[in-house]
Amino acid sequence: MFSDEYRLARKVFQILICIDPPEERRLLLLFSEFISLCFWNMVGFGKKLRESQLTEWKGYYINYKLMKKKVKRYTEHMEVGTQNRHYVLRDFSRLLDHQIEKIVLFILEQQGVLAHKLSDIHQKQQALSQQPNCFDISQLQEAYREVGRDLLKLLFFVEMNAIGLRKILKKFDKRLRYKFTDYYVKTRANHPYSQLRQIFRHVGIGAVVGVLSHNLADLHYLQGCQGSYISIYDQPSYYHPDPVLDSIKLAVDRLSNSTTFLQFIGRHAFIMPEELPSPTEDHNAEERYHFMSLLLNLANTFLYMVNTYIIVPTADSYALSLGAAATVCGVIIGSMAVAQVFSSVYFSAWSNRSYRRPLVFSSVVLLLGNIMYALAYDLNSISVLLIGRLFCGFGSARAVNRRYISDCVPLKLRLQASAAFVSASALGMACGPALACLFERSFRIYKFTMNGATLPGWVMAFAWLAYLLWLWFCFKEPHFEDNTDQTSHQNNAGSAVQVAIEYNPIQPLLMNSETKTTDEDGNEENDDDAEEGSGETQKPVTTIVAAYKLLTPSVKVQLLVYFMLKYAMEIVLAESSVITGYYFSWSTSSVAIFLACLGLTVLPVNVVVGNYISNLFEERQVLLASEIMVCIGLFLSFHILKLYTVPQYVGSSLITFVSAEVLEGVNLSLLSRVMSSRLSRGTFNGGLLSTEAGTLARVVADGTITLAGYLGESKLLNATLVPALLICISSIVATCFSYNSLY
Repeated sequence: MFSDEYRLARKVFQILICIDPPEERRLLLLFSEFISLCFWNMVGFGKKLRESQLTEWKGYYINYKLMKKKVKRYTEHMEVGTQNRHYVLRDFSRLLDHQIEKIVLFILEQQGVLAHKLSDIHQKQQALSQQPNCFDISQLQEAYREVGRDLLKLLFFVEMNAIGLRKILKKFDKRLRYKFTDYYVKTRANHPYSQLRQIFRHVGIGAVVGVLSHNLADLHYLQGCQGSYISIYDQPSYYHPDPVLDSIKLAVDRLSNSTTFLQFIGRHAFIMPEELPSPTEDHNAEERYHFMSLLLNLANTFLYMVNTYIIVPTADSYALSLGAAATVCGVIIGSMAVAQVFSSVYFSAWSNRSYRRPLVFSSVVLLLGNIMYALAYDLNSISVLLIGRLFCGFGSARAVNRRYISDCVPLKLRLQASAAFVSASALGMACGPALACLFERSFRIYKFTMNGATLPGWVMAFAWLAYLLWLWFCFKEPHFEDNTDQTSHQNNAGSAVQVAIEYNPIQPLLMNSETKTTDEDGNEENDDDAEEGSGETQKPVTTIVAAYKLLTPSVKVQLLVYFMLKYAMEIVLAESSVITGYYFSWSTSSVAIFLACLGLTVLPVNVVVGNYISNLFEERQVLLASEIMVCIGLFLSFHILKLYTVPQYVGSSLITFVSAEVLEGVNLSLLSRVMSSRLSRGTFNGGLLSTEAGTLARVVADGTITLAGYLGESKLLNATLVPALLICISSIVATCFSYNSLY
């Protein structure tokens, strides 16, 4: 069945590339995405590679079947002890080198063919420039587009082989328990004459794209479509986009993992795609989508982050007013995170059945929690204050917020919705402390005291009441379907085109599958390409233990990095009021402005990193560099010299916070690629695991602040920075050990 679908899709593609009216531009733009990724989750890679090969290029593809058999043979021989580790590594390396050399030489040969075609067309173009003729211009444009289509075929060839190399390396490591990927990438990818980089970095293709773009722009000018000519090199966005060039750009961006600001900031949401959606699934998302409900979902995210950080500037003074030490602010701030560890699980499970009810429950619990937080002052009870903050933590519905965007927002809007989710969190983080600086005045209403300590609770209680009313009347509960009975996919051209139109090009490159396939001889073989090696690899995990078993060393390292960055950020934020009060005698307003400024750096930093830095360097390079910068920021924060100055504190905090923010986007992007596809859905999904790791980091950080308070405020800063620095160094070491597995 799947073979018929694939052949049908290819026929539709061959028809589409022959037409070029404006209304078909989007079809042509996205169909190359569909061809390369449409059925990775349905059939095994070995069979898919054989079926998708171009007949004339068949002998130049990676021989995935041969290498898979080699791995199986190595496994059998190692079990009986007939081969040693050194022989296996040497033999498989030699085989892989031969396969890569074959692929690279063919890529270079095809680039030469394309360059020769472009040279011939360019000579005709130069002759035509003396006496422009509309008919000849159209012929030359079509000739350039034909070269572009050939380049698309070559890009698809490169992508197929890159996927095959990644999968066979993972299979070797899984079967033989060797760190072969680490060894092979370290010795091959970093060599000055690396052939591996030719495949993963598609060297030379950019020059072909440049020639196509430049000459098509010249022809467009000769055709009289523009009032005045401006070179694409002077103004790259000037030229009217061509559908073939747009398809090439998308393919190149996907291969190189290029990002935009929206894509980079959207990664912070860690909304993992379940699988490549069928037309029916995305139609369900279209039916579920309701703009006001999405807005309410984002408002919940914003208000929760405001609620989290609005008390940070005043938590120490509130603790003092209730007879506790100033460093108890760590417990006050951290109690919300403690409750969130548990609330994330039940909200994640609840979102399998409803979105409206958990959001209503969240609002009610947060309303009660803030009232209790505010009443603690008049009741003179630190217990009531802590219970109020625990209630606020139990109202954390971030799992529901993520799940709603993943399930109820169409693919064409999901990237923007993910970016809006992260932006709402960042703005809430900045607005919380900013609001706190407005509550300097003290007065009474009836028997209730209103001052800098209690007003955050009263204001947030009122905000959650208003939100609850808005939610009650305006949120539209989407229809929930029984997903246990999986229907078959429709085998028609309309379905294929719909998938192509709606597919989002930032989906992960690899999908795991394990299925029975048939080789060329008609024999049934088990194409066990799933990382987990289980017969139920398409089912979501149902327990936390099962989820933990799916965590590979690379995933564990990325979760450690996430724990570290959240720990460092929480240390900087949570102890800021105590540290600045002790060393610099800052007022509540000064602390609030400082924290608000830190929060406001999130979006501009992501603009720079998303548009520029992440496109200049590999993600693993940015990851390691960001970890080192966090380490430097923490080291600079130590009180070593006799005089501790404001520039030292502010500068080191800014370096730590900004580096951690950059690290979060890169870390979650890598985590989504190395994490099992089974963790993309269900209750115990990747989003929940990352949330739990981050929340535990906040709990530990806030607990560290309180425990360090027993040493006295003079030693608080260094006492809290020591564990943060040790965790940071540990994450750097772990990243170095797993560095090549992130290639």
